[in-house]
Amino acid sequence: MAKLTDQFIRSLQVPEAAKDVQAFDDELPGFGARKFASGKTSLFVKYSVGTQQRRKTLGPWVAGTLPAIRKEAAVVVAQARLGKDVVGEARKAQHEAKKAKKLGELVSPYLELRERGDEFWKPLREKSHREVTRYLEKSWKPLHDAPVNQITRQMVRDRRNELISESGAVSANRALAALSGLCGWAIEQEYIAGTNPTSDIKPLHQQGRDRVLSEEELVEIWIASGDDEFGRIVKLLMLTGQRRMEIGGLEWAELRLQRALIDLPERRTKNHKRHLVPLGKPALALIGEPPENPPTHVFGNFVSWSAGKALLDKRILGHRERPLPHWTLHDIRRTFVTNMNELGFAEPHIVEAIVNHISGSKSGVAGRYNHAQYLEQRRDALDKWGRYLTGLVGCPLSQHQRNNTEKSGENRSELASGTR
Repeated sequence: MAKLTDQFIRSLQVPEAAKDVQAFDDELPGFGARKFASGKTSLFVKYSVGTQQRRKTLGPWVAGTLPAIRKEAAVVVAQARLGKDVVGEARKAQHEAKKAKKLGELVSPYLELRERGDEFWKPLREKSHREVTRYLEKSWKPLHDAPVNQITRQMVRDRRNELISESGAVSANRALAALSGLCGWAIEQEYIAGTNPTSDIKPLHQQGRDRVLSEEELVEIWIASGDDEFGRIVKLLMLTGQRRMEIGGLEWAELRLQRALIDLPERRTKNHKRHLVPLGKPALALIGEPPENPPTHVFGNFVSWSAGKALLDKRILGHRERPLPHWTLHDIRRTFVTNMNELGFAEPHIVEAIVNHISGSKSGVAGRYNHAQYLEQRRDALDKWGRYLTGLVGCPLSQHQRNNTEKSGENRSELASGTR
């Protein structure tokens, strides 16, 4: 044994045919150096807590670093004398980290529980289960890779605020309630060893789901959308009235361009029923022709719904003195349905078929017997709406100021038929 110094370590020789050699410091028991045949040297400290022998590697030897590493070794030895096992605690922490479940890993077992129920958890009704599934699988997907016991209130609040921009206060509140239920179950299962990260986050004040965009607002949104991928998605939402995920996640394999149709499979619709969406000329122009080796998705490169919506609002603000009153992408769908009915472009059951709603003529007993697709009627209604919308956009914006949005039914009908 000798005091470890830089000079001593340099002179340390590895015996022939040996892989390494170890030397211990004579001033600090347990502090040592291990030199390999390659010439590399690592520093370590050995200690014992009770009957448990431990060895902690402190790092590679670099000339000039010995004093600092010696102090680190002295701290480890002193802690061991007090009964603290730094190596054992580190291993335990690593083991616990490996055991930590990510949020995404808990979604499926929680949803299975809420589907069947048990003595503590009532099963959810089918519609409620579908909604909770959608919120947990889609709304909270950005947090799926986070260990559930490391999710903080701030992380939840930040994502909730994004959901407000994407879908409005109502959906944000419901998404928060769905996550709260999952986290409550995770606490019960001891995946979370603390408070529910959704607690003390007050629900948002919910305005009624009655926001219908004016003609002026439709024009402003269309013009500000531009021709990037997110902008084309927004324009297609305006032309077709479909749900944002159905258009945003559109796949080339779902397009029937020769028939001017989108053919959405069951897995991509909210009600899990196949849905056909006729496409007019403006919609086909936005989609364009597929490239020679098309990727899976038609729109694959826009960053996120929240970022896209924020950029769109910023562009709109560039053309007006103040932002538009709060609106969401879902308001486009509501505006579409409202105008299709008010302008008389289609009967209510045709409008329901266009947006894939199961109600009225397709609900209950009637729905079991009425399997009509109304495809031609839907195409006719969407063509009328497309002419109406592109006609609005083709007019000078000054004609659509708020004090002029109350137009006669005669003028609106002329615009819809393409005579203006």
